[in-house]
Amino acid sequence: MISEEKMMILVDSAKYDVSCSSSGSKRANVGGIGNAYASGICHSFTEDGRCISLLKILLSNDCAYDCLYCQSRRSNDVKRATATPDEICEITMEFYKRNYIEGLFLSSAVYKSPNYTMELLLNTVIKLRKLYGFNGYIHLKGIPGADNALMMRAGEYVDRISYNIELPSEKSLRLLAPQKNKKNIIAPMSLIKGEKEADKSFKSKFLPAGQTTQMIIGASPETDGRILKLTEALYSKFKLKRVYYSAYVPLNFNTNMRPTTPTGLLREHRLYQADWLIRFYGFKVNEIINEEENLNPTYDPKCAWALKNFNLFPIEINTADVEMLARTPGIGLKSTYKIIKARKYGNLTIEDLKAMKIPLKRAIHFITVNGKYYGAPTLKETKRRLSFSEPDAEYTQLSLFSSPEIKNSVITGEL
Repeated sequence: MISEEKMMILVDSAKYDVSCSSSGSKRANVGGIGNAYASGICHSFTEDGRCISLLKILLSNDCAYDCLYCQSRRSNDVKRATATPDEICEITMEFYKRNYIEGLFLSSAVYKSPNYTMELLLNTVIKLRKLYGFNGYIHLKGIPGADNALMMRAGEYVDRISYNIELPSEKSLRLLAPQKNKKNIIAPMSLIKGEKEADKSFKSKFLPAGQTTQMIIGASPETDGRILKLTEALYSKFKLKRVYYSAYVPLNFNTNMRPTTPTGLLREHRLYQADWLIRFYGFKVNEIINEEENLNPTYDPKCAWALKNFNLFPIEINTADVEMLARTPGIGLKSTYKIIKARKYGNLTIEDLKAMKIPLKRAIHFITVNGKYYGAPTLKETKRRLSFSEPDAEYTQLSLFSSPEIKNSVITGEL
């Protein structure tokens, strides 16, 4: 069994990788222990939006690379530990049987070499499936630079794989992580997409929950506009399930090549909100933000878009089309379809909207109800009423061994 000290080191080292969530898999229980079937898993989310239903652990934090933004970099003075495949399997089973987790997120530093590390990860997930009979959810972090054949084989045993972009440009990657390169990250993403497209069966056994990636925000100088353009391209080209954003945190840095202050969760939160608009609301990045800009810290991206296009508003709640309703601040997709369904039976009143629990605090400034406007009289007053102070928070990660106070909510969702 893995020692408590080793486990604490590996769990603590894993907390900086946010590219995991436990949804989307249809792996059913076939005579083993655990079940990752989508309708049978209860997810637990913290106030800052991160899923804690998975055991999130590194196989090793003993890294051969020296990426300047990473806690596990070779030059950092931290305690090192490496688990065996059996130790990871045993702790996963123990945690699952005690109902602590519903699955596993397994990552690793580059221990000795990319191929050596990927072979250990592959050995771990094969043992967990075949020897230990675990049929729960597994998300595996791919190791860039490892043989793609190892990744393809791992895809037959795990539900999801993530190859992390880490930094939003190749220039920043060369500067801060010279032992990594864009090709080694993009190539496996492309192979995964091709394999998923080739397998059209309803119950695909190859990565049923697809692939994700992560970008560190604020460690390099790219703007939010450039980050979101990359995000849009990743969704389009590689059909990713999610792009995750991780606010930069300086950790024992003695170099002037990196910022000395944390990025803060507000910028991360704004990126998640813009990402939501791209994935679910049909927005294009150039509608949300210019490439050389950062997102507005005062207003959420949908609200900022509506204020910039104030000439399109107010819309009449009883006649507006689906697209404009969904683009109205405060009215999410669920509220949009509630309105569309209800107005088939007659014109809606402001009381009807309140009874339907349509959130009107922001929407009221962008709609009319039966021709009557209830919002602020001018654009300037609208901006004043919609502005709010959203204090930045000290970056705090979750730990299995403590209960840190979360000072700022960055839950993602409908806007």
